[in-house]
Amino acid sequence: MIPEYVDFHAHLDLYPDLQEAIRSCDKRKTATLAVTTTPLAFKRNHELASSSKFVRVGVGLHPQLVEERYGEIELFEKILPQTRYVGEVGLDAGPRFYRSLDLQKQVFERVLRLCASSKDKVLSVHSVRATKAVLDLVEKHLPQDRGRVVLHWFTGSVAEVRRAVALGCYFSVNEQMLSSPNGLKVTSAIPTNRLLTETDGPFVLREKAPIPAGDVRRAISLLGNVLSIDDHAAGRIVRSNLKAMLQD
Repeated sequence: MIPEYVDFHAHLDLYPDLQEAIRSCDKRKTATLAVTTTPLAFKRNHELASSSKFVRVGVGLHPQLVEERYGEIELFEKILPQTRYVGEVGLDAGPRFYRSLDLQKQVFERVLRLCASSKDKVLSVHSVRATKAVLDLVEKHLPQDRGRVVLHWFTGSVAEVRRAVALGCYFSVNEQMLSSPNGLKVTSAIPTNRLLTETDGPFVLREKAPIPAGDVRRAISLLGNVLSIDDHAAGRIVRSNLKAMLQD
């Protein structure tokens, strides 16, 4: 079925009811990437989403959990052939996680090498305070003809946007990003044909409550404002970008 919306980064298993979150995405006809934070979480997500028309599950090892879950990289490698999608992976050099940055880089490099060997993977990548390091590793270990990177909730500079675009990256933007001055500045620098939407639910809040699973309508509206087009046109662009990315 053809989706009406795109949510390319959501933690459906962190909502109170994973099965209901999947149903919500299907009801909204939102093509959703359900990222996982550890390889151990993949099995249940994959099983419950197996009959979904719109939800696909990524295998991930979140950089914020690398220090305590490093041993699961072996399980990541075993699971990888079961899915085209990888996420959440990447680097986080924020104050709480900086001490594990070297270990994060080792894990992320291994993830990129594995994906390059598979040739068709699509990755949702975290890059908090580590954009240069993320792009350096992507450039070195994941050629554009071997996989595709989507930079989730990107907070780098405009110059780093240009570098990421040259490396073939896409960007997923959410309503919180599109409501901040820096987020708007970054989004305005992204070429229209590289934009996707996300919720990052349940972490992004709307009126102090998590965004409903698969509900990117406000993100689409805010993106339309950035592009000076209406919501329908913004939605068409995002759907077209998803299709083009998955066919690359």
